Amino acid sequence: MNHPTATVPDLVTGLRAVRLWESIAEAPAAPVQVGVQAAGGCGKTTLLDELAAAYRAAGVPVSASAAGVDPETTAVIVDDAHRLDDSALRAVRELTRHPRARLIVAYRPWPRGAELSELVHALGRTAPPVVLTGYARDDLAARVERGLGSEPPAEWLDWLLAQTGGVPRLVEGVLADLSPHDLTRRGVPSRVVEQVQQEIDGLGAEGRACAAAIAVGAAAHPDVLAWLLELDPAAVVPALSAIRASGLTDGSDELLPLVRKAVQLLTPVDQRLRIVRKLVRVQLDRGRPVLGLLRPFLESETAATADDALAEAFEQAGVEAAEQAPELASRFFDAAVSAGTPPARLAARRARAAAIAGNFDEALRLADAVIVDESVPDRALGVQVAASVLAHRGLPARSAQLCRWSAEHLRWPGDRAYAAVSLIGTGRLAEAEGLLGSVTDPGPPTSLSGSTDQLVDGLRESITGSAVTALSQLTRSASLAEPVGGATLVPDTPAAIATLAALHCGELDVASSVVGRAIEAGSGGPMLAVRHRLLAAWIPLARGDTPAARTALDAAVCSPDSLQARDRLLATAIEAGIANRDNDTTALNAVRGRARQAIAEHPADLFGLLALGELAVSCARLHDQDWVEPHLRAAFALLGELGDPPLWSGLLRWKCLQAAVVSEDADSARTHVAALEAMAAHNPMSAAMAAAAKTWLGVLAGEVDRDQAEQAARGLHAAGLTWDGARLAGQAALRTADRPTMLALLECARSLQGKPARPRSVGEQGEQNLLSEREREVAELVLSGLTYKQVGKRLFISAKTVEHHIGRIKQRLGATSREDLLTRLRTMLDS
Repeated sequence: MNHPTATVPDLVTGLRAVRLWESIAEAPAAPVQVGVQAAGGCGKTTLLDELAAAYRAAGVPVSASAAGVDPETTAVIVDDAHRLDDSALRAVRELTRHPRARLIVAYRPWPRGAELSELVHALGRTAPPVVLTGYARDDLAARVERGLGSEPPAEWLDWLLAQTGGVPRLVEGVLADLSPHDLTRRGVPSRVVEQVQQEIDGLGAEGRACAAAIAVGAAAHPDVLAWLLELDPAAVVPALSAIRASGLTDGSDELLPLVRKAVQLLTPVDQRLRIVRKLVRVQLDRGRPVLGLLRPFLESETAATADDALAEAFEQAGVEAAEQAPELASRFFDAAVSAGTPPARLAARRARAAAIAGNFDEALRLADAVIVDESVPDRALGVQVAASVLAHRGLPARSAQLCRWSAEHLRWPGDRAYAAVSLIGTGRLAEAEGLLGSVTDPGPPTSLSGSTDQLVDGLRESITGSAVTALSQLTRSASLAEPVGGATLVPDTPAAIATLAALHCGELDVASSVVGRAIEAGSGGPMLAVRHRLLAAWIPLARGDTPAARTALDAAVCSPDSLQARDRLLATAIEAGIANRDNDTTALNAVRGRARQAIAEHPADLFGLLALGELAVSCARLHDQDWVEPHLRAAFALLGELGDPPLWSGLLRWKCLQAAVVSEDADSARTHVAALEAMAAHNPMSAAMAAAAKTWLGVLAGEVDRDQAEQAARGLHAAGLTWDGARLAGQAALRTADRPTMLALLECARSLQGKPARPRSVGEQGEQNLLSEREREVAELVLSGLTYKQVGKRLFISAKTVEHHIGRIKQRLGATSREDLLTRLRTMLDS
């Protein structure tokens, strides 16, 4: 009898199971002898029910037993054959001798005695067994969509697959009480707890004990479990087989995550605690982590139980949590105190954990208490925490004071070096030299000490010697610090200082390599992660690639309000730099208030000059220089104390020259040009800036030498100042009266920006024909950032005439606002 219109049921059991159902539905009289093997919960019973329904729909009787059955007329479908006794299994095996029998037998992989093995072997002579496993991801997605009536979010689906292993029984337990609006729930559903309870009840005493031990973190190994549970290893092996056959584990014999949580809920706390005590003792003795073992106990009353072993374990878990899950560290330390650890013993570690978690007020409060209490152990760690947090908050002088005091009284690895770094960074080179010369015991030669020694040597060289040598030493310092990663809290990382030095001398590839490796290694830990990513964002900004800079800035800063002073200064400068390079006055105005705050709360130091220079240019664009002038004077005074080192002074002088150019302040420009020319021999970038500075003086005066301007622009480009080179060429083009020179320099600017050359003849095609020659000139000048008055002065027309030109251009292009107009012009003139 054929049933070609039968609909395939929603089987959970894979392709071979579907083909078995189809063969029975199409030819129910045909002989079938096949086994169905699967762990518990993988759909054996569901499949057998569907097969029985297919037979009954065709009029074929179905029996669940082989006893007294005529195989010519009745299909025999046996579930859970692993539970049958030997006589029942022999009766089933007898049916395999009948050539017309329709026999389907389902069983778990274990237990498998001799009779069941014989039966499986007999069934396998006609067809290999249908092996059922969990859902694949696509099948799981289809099942969830059928159950919820809508497509599940990919993230939630991945969570469900990871938690359940795709085991159908567990999936159904999750879906039982779920609606499309509950997909944020991550708890253990009561239905799953009931399912797991049912399975572990059938495991026997040894199986239940092994499941509980594995759930709290024991390895699923017979010897380990036998020792932990004081069982005979011979009894553990079948217990593990039973757990595996129950469908509670993954391919590595680990309990599935949802099962682990359910078993923990079902196992009395005291029983779990007995196991954990033994496990943590072994882990502590071997120097292995204990965080995973103890995390489930944070919510239980046992966390408050006095117990020396647990106190030590909770303390170690708090140390581990500070690196992996900082928000939990304080809770573990609380548990350690409740278990008997003296609070003073943990004070410094609490401060460190709070700093790593970003709770800087709490970190400073705890660190201060540690520093002033001579009875507290780890006072040096308290100083280390306070010095690092103060530097992060933009207080380098105070950080230097703490590091210096520690070098003379307490000592922690790197305190002397970081005291010197902070002193040099605030302009006190002589004090730094005195400190370095006064300490006779440098401590053991570790990676950290080697890194900090190289850091100090490189920073001193950057002040008094060669840029090449300095950058080499700073880069080696960053490399030595990489193995330490985020394990040590420091005021700043060698990688950050090396990257800043590289940016100051135009070595963008070096900067990119150093900061990229620091990000990968996690140098400085979570406290310094944003700083490194902000420095990485500066590199595309220096190259004029504002889309890449914006993407990197957005990736680095998830919440601007959470930034501390040092990071806020850098982030604000990047944002202003992007707006400046995009000629986006609206964005510049939007960042004005934040720029004022960022500069005001961070005193001038060597490592903030990069940001200060960028903000000085932005202020000039907004005609708002007055409030930044005191900060610039403080910065130049600091540099003067250091002897005006070209590596650190040059770029700030260059940025101040750019601000003078924007303001058309020729006197100020000449001052900065003279300073740049005095340091031209120090490094290639200084030479390029000096040559370009002299060219800018001519451009300001309207005296443009085409060859000189192009050579200077290309020199800036080669020295790493990509955008600055293009800007010099573009501004020179807009300030010359000679049209061939203007066109040549405009094309030079385009080529330095990586744009293809374009024709500029009257016969150009496209949107540009909408504008007259004069209107294109006005548009170019407005896009360059000049005011109407400045455009008029350049073209020898009135500001009112410029305004009329802009009005006509806006009308012709159909622009609805000034921002829309600038966007359209930028697109049109760059096309």
